[in-house]
Amino acid sequence: MFDSYLKESIIGRAIKNKLLSIKFYNPRDFIKAPKNNYRPVDDKPYGGGPGMVMRAEPILKAIEKISPRVHLGKKTILFSPSGKKFNTNYAKKSAKKYTDIILISGRYEGIDARVQKILKAEEISIGDYVLTGGELPAMVLIDCISRQIPGVLGKYESLEEERVSSSEVYTRPEVFKYRGKNYRVPKVLLSGNHQKIEEWKKKSNPQLAFDKKDKKE
Repeated sequence: MFDSYLKESIIGRAIKNKLLSIKFYNPRDFIKAPKNNYRPVDDKPYGGGPGMVMRAEPILKAIEKISPRVHLGKKTILFSPSGKKFNTNYAKKSAKKYTDIILISGRYEGIDARVQKILKAEEISIGDYVLTGGELPAMVLIDCISRQIPGVLGKYESLEEERVSSSEVYTRPEVFKYRGKNYRVPKVLLSGNHQKIEEWKKKSNPQLAFDKKDKKE
């Protein structure tokens, strides 16, 4: 699932230029294979209920394999719909504070709760919804955190969150005609008055108010 994503665009170039490194560990590889080579990483939940739960043992064995290879500045994240909400501010702090981040991507109905307790992993959510697995949340964190690493985007100014951005953006032509109606670029953007342009961007982007609140917190 990660293969094509990690080879493309900004992330692909960053890996090629050795600005970041991403390694994968499959819990199935840490289960002793029986004669039929069936290596289950899941089992039925205690107390009943639908679906299956990922077992603690293969995940913890995988972590034991990883730990000696990473530096002291590491962080372990486990994805959960009930976890702390992920945002850009969290990505900035993580990129600055940690040299290695371990992402545990679950499947099925979740992961045996003892994994979180033993590892003291931080539970993170990327939104108020449930996904099939933790692969997409892992990609989101990889993308957002990687952007905060110096050199990944080329220029610091390329970070949208470090300049006044707007949900309304325009490019050529100045007047775009569609089905008999003209759609024009706002005059302020053509004025050359940078102060007024910045003020317009702030007014057209209410999210900036939330970003400032988040930074204070």
